Amino acid sequence: MMFQKTTFILLLLAIVSCKKAENTEKDKIKAADWLIGNWENKNPDGVLTENWEKVNDSTFSATSYFIKAEDTIHQETISLAQKGEELTYIATVKGQNNDKAVSFPATLSTDKQLVFENPKHDYPQKITYTKGANNTLTAEITGKLDGKLTTERFIMTKK
Repeated sequence: MMFQKTTFILLLLAIVSCKKAENTEKDKIKAADWLIGNWENKNPDGVLTENWEKVNDSTFSATSYFIKAEDTIHQETISLAQKGEELTYIATVKGQNNDKAVSFPATLSTDKQLVFENPKHDYPQKITYTKGANNTLTAEITGKLDGKLTTERFIMTKK
């Protein structure tokens, strides 16, 4: 009888721990839910927009445009994907890197900040999204550009 109880408890523990593993697997991308929506930065040079949507439980996608007057100066598609425990930011910039995607694995994923890094990429090597007050987010790209450390910062408001 004692053996059956022990076996039952071990089996129950195994089931519970498997369930827990399934839940934590998608927690990193869940922490990024605040990205979902349409974001905009208007400045004298033009308008930067980033539109994020949830594709499924493990993937978000975005399109980003920088428009000056009537011209699209910059266009990029982004995928935020979680595979296992790994959360990765994958960017494809039109006219750069032969239009091939570049991956930036997450080095930090919280409900207030996301940091992605790829030290081997020419520029940027680091991409940071920080959730701000009043429906704002700050997107930063950092890296060595022409031999010197450069940071570009864009404060966007949710539309």
